[in-house]
Amino acid sequence: MKSAKIMTALLSGCLALSIAVAPLASAAEAQEQSNTDIINEVMNYLETYNLSEVDKEALIRGAIDGMVNTLEDPYSQYFDKAEASEFEHSVDLEYVGIGIRIQYTPTELYIEEVLPGSPAEQAGLKRGDTILKINGVAVEDTKGDELSGATGTKVTLLVLRNGVTKSYRITRNAIASVSVTSKLIGPQIAYISLSGFTQTADEEFTAALDKMRAAGMKSMVLDLRDNPGGYMDSAYNIASEFIDKGIMMYTSDQTGALTPVTITDGSKIGVPVVVLTNEYSASASEALTGALRDNNIATVVGLRSFGKARIQSLLPMSNGDMLKLTTQKYLTPNKEDFNHIGLAPDIEVKGKTAQLITALQIAGMTRMEASGDNHILNINGSAFAGNVGLVKEGNHIYASARVLASLLESDVSWDAKNKKVLVTTGAGKSSGFAIASKEAISRNGETFIDLNAFKQKFPALVWSYDAKQNQLKLSVK
Repeated sequence: MKSAKIMTALLSGCLALSIAVAPLASAAEAQEQSNTDIINEVMNYLETYNLSEVDKEALIRGAIDGMVNTLEDPYSQYFDKAEASEFEHSVDLEYVGIGIRIQYTPTELYIEEVLPGSPAEQAGLKRGDTILKINGVAVEDTKGDELSGATGTKVTLLVLRNGVTKSYRITRNAIASVSVTSKLIGPQIAYISLSGFTQTADEEFTAALDKMRAAGMKSMVLDLRDNPGGYMDSAYNIASEFIDKGIMMYTSDQTGALTPVTITDGSKIGVPVVVLTNEYSASASEALTGALRDNNIATVVGLRSFGKARIQSLLPMSNGDMLKLTTQKYLTPNKEDFNHIGLAPDIEVKGKTAQLITALQIAGMTRMEASGDNHILNINGSAFAGNVGLVKEGNHIYASARVLASLLESDVSWDAKNKKVLVTTGAGKSSGFAIASKEAISRNGETFIDLNAFKQKFPALVWSYDAKQNQLKLSVK
C-alpha cells in the first residue's frame, strides 16, 4: 500500500517525513468521485495534517470565495448573513452616520449637503462648511470613513465657516436617505434627483412626479449623476412613468438569446425631459437612461456613464447567506452593449455646475442667476450641489470658466500653446483669457477667469460680490 508523503524543504536539502493515512482511492475510483467529494477530501486532509490549527469555517468561506473569484466578475460576490444585511442596507441607502454628503478636493474636505432631520443638521452643521479635523486628526491624515460608526457613538468635527473655526460633537444614528428629491424651478421646470434605485424608489418617484404635475410641470430635468444603480424592478417601474408602450431594454442569459423587456401599460410623460449623467451613473441608472434616450423621450447631458450593463441576482442560501451572481447582460432598446464602455451623452459637459446650468437651459430656463462661492451653489435662490468656483486673489475676483461659459451657452477650451482659456460662443466667436496677464488662473486642474476681464469681452454678464457674506452672483442680461 502506498502512503502519502509530506515533503518539507530545508536549506541543506530535503527531509522526507512519512505519515500513514487512510488509503487513497484508485485512479478509476477518483474519476468517479464528485467534485464535492474532492473538496471535502482536501478539507479533511487540511484539518488532519496541517501543522497549524485550521478554522473549518474559514476553509469553507475560502473555497466559496475561490469559486466565485474564478468567474473574474467584479460584480459576483458571496455574502454571509452580516454582509448580506449590510449590502441590502447600502442598496436601500441606509447606513449609520451623521447625515452629510461630503466633497473632496485636492486641498480640502467640505460639506456639500446636510440631510434634513439628520444628527448633523441638529448639531448645526451647514452646507459649505470645511471639515478640518475628525476626532482631532487632520482630514489629510484620515480616510473620511471615520464619519460612520456604530449607532450612539460620537464623532467630533473641527469645522471652518466664514473664517471662524468651531468644534461640533455629533452622535451617530441610523440614516435612511430618501432616494428621490424634487423641486420646481424657473418656468415650471421639475428638477428630480434620483440617488439610488432602492426598493421604494419607484413609489417615491411616482409621488414626486404627481407633486410636480400638480404644480404645473412643463419640462423635467432628471438627475442621475452619482447614482450607482440598485433594483432593476424599480428602474422598470420608473421607466413606465415615461413610456406608455415600448422596449425598456433587451436581456440575455447563458443562451445568448436576446429577450425584450417591454412596457405595455405605462404612461406618456408628456413633457420634454433632460437626463443628467456622469461617470458614476451606473447599472440601473444606465438602463433607465438608455430607455429614455432610445425611445426619443430624453436628451442626455453630462459625461459618459460608468458602463455596467450586467444584472445580478440575489440568491438566498440555505444557511441564510446570499450569493450575488451576474445572471444576465442587458442592452439598450437600440441593442447597444455598453459594458465597460458607458453611454455617451448627447451633449457632453464637464463640471457639476455647468452640467446643471446646461440641462436647465435645454429644459427651457431663460432667466438664471447662479450664486454661491467655492463650495455651494444656488440657482435662482434654490440650493443645488455644485459651486460657482469663486476665487479671490489680490484685487481680482475669479469664477469658474466652465460656469461662465455655460451661462452664456458657450464652449470653453484650453489653448496650451498660448496658455489661454478660450470661450467660444454658438456663433463661433472666440475670446481668450491669458494666464500670463492674470485674466485667468489655474487651480488643481481647473481654470478660473477674472470677472472684470470676462465682462469686457462678454458685456451680457452681470455679476456682484458680497465680501461680507463671501457670496458671488452671476447672471446674463
